[in-house]
Amino acid sequence: MSKVETSHRNDSIKKVAILFAGGPAPAANAVISTAAASFVRHGIEVVGMMHGYSSLIDFDPAKPLEAGVDYKVLDSKFLKRTRNLQGIMIGTARTNPGKYVTSPEHFQDEEKVAPLRRAYEGLRSLGVDALISIGGDDTLKTANKMKRFQDSLPEGSHKIPVVHLPKTIDNDYMGIDFTFGYFTAVEFLGTELRNLIFDAEASGAYFLCECMGRSAGWLAYGAAISGEASLVMSVEDIAGDLEDKEEFTNSATGETTTRRIMNMEKVVGRMVKAMKTRDKDGKGFGVIVIAEGLAELLPIKYLEGINRDDHGHIAISEVNLGQLFARLVGKAYQADTGQKRKITGLQLGYESRCAKPHAFDVMLGSQLGVGAYRALVEEGLNGVMVSVSGQLDLHYVDFDKLINPETLVTTVRYIQPKCDFHRLARFLETFINE
Repeated sequence: MSKVETSHRNDSIKKVAILFAGGPAPAANAVISTAAASFVRHGIEVVGMMHGYSSLIDFDPAKPLEAGVDYKVLDSKFLKRTRNLQGIMIGTARTNPGKYVTSPEHFQDEEKVAPLRRAYEGLRSLGVDALISIGGDDTLKTANKMKRFQDSLPEGSHKIPVVHLPKTIDNDYMGIDFTFGYFTAVEFLGTELRNLIFDAEASGAYFLCECMGRSAGWLAYGAAISGEASLVMSVEDIAGDLEDKEEFTNSATGETTTRRIMNMEKVVGRMVKAMKTRDKDGKGFGVIVIAEGLAELLPIKYLEGINRDDHGHIAISEVNLGQLFARLVGKAYQADTGQKRKITGLQLGYESRCAKPHAFDVMLGSQLGVGAYRALVEEGLNGVMVSVSGQLDLHYVDFDKLINPETLVTTVRYIQPKCDFHRLARFLETFINE
């Protein structure tokens, strides 16, 4: 991974804001605490914005932001022994000030950039000289929009450099090998899966577990490998005869498009085949893991009435993919074998997001926090994501390498079919001799 060309040391930064957005992740406080401590040690004031962009998006100059409500002062006393704390010391939210900006020309549309302007003015009202954004791909998109909004300001306007720290237990980020919280979440979920296997064996049943991972299967695969699951399936596996297409008409615009979807019969059949193989081996029980992102590939009839969030994603928790597939697989298994098999659908993931952080995630998160200081002050950078590779070596990746400059959408890192990680999961699950 190549380093971004350094600019110059920036000694003009006197006050920094840190905000955390999106879903929680283990070791969040290691990132926040170490980032803040890096600045405080050098005499730079740090404020932690409460609950992401929630206060900033509605900023009104007539109602100044309030300490203890809208932000916290992160000084050395506050930061004492906080690296290993569970939860998120400054809270989080999915509030998205860049919601209406979906193409470069929108930066010239005052109505569309109004939430970004309010966020910018809110930070300026606190005297903030730099912003550290911590979050997933949606938060990275927002960080990029904050940077590009400022690029469009009149010459001479005060600019707030933006640096982003990658966070997601899904581990689907381009530009970094592993994201903080991933291994903690994998360990936590793997332990739950192993417990479920004993339960399944005792009662001759199956658990069909839906794991987090909206876009890619890293978490589902990691949990399945460590948890000794019978089978794991994610969006990367929907190819060949498991893939299908359907036409979808947008009721609002009347536009008809073609959607990529799962071939439900084939996908369900793949799960039934694994169960029948285990039956032959005298193992009439097991755990099947699916990634929640498969919900995006459901035929439209399964998604009627499902809400979407500020970033346009379906509310996956409302789909309850684990229970849906448990019903379908149960029926298909009985139709194929003439026997009933209890299959319980479960949603796993929320339990892992604030689990006690794994030592590696604390180390990784701490280095990312230090990287924020180095990027902003020592390197004088703006519009970069801090990354770590090798022996916790720091790198700085430009936003333009991670986000399409025309669509303003991030590039998802999928598990590459037939890569060694993918092959490991296939090797360890129930072997089907086809």
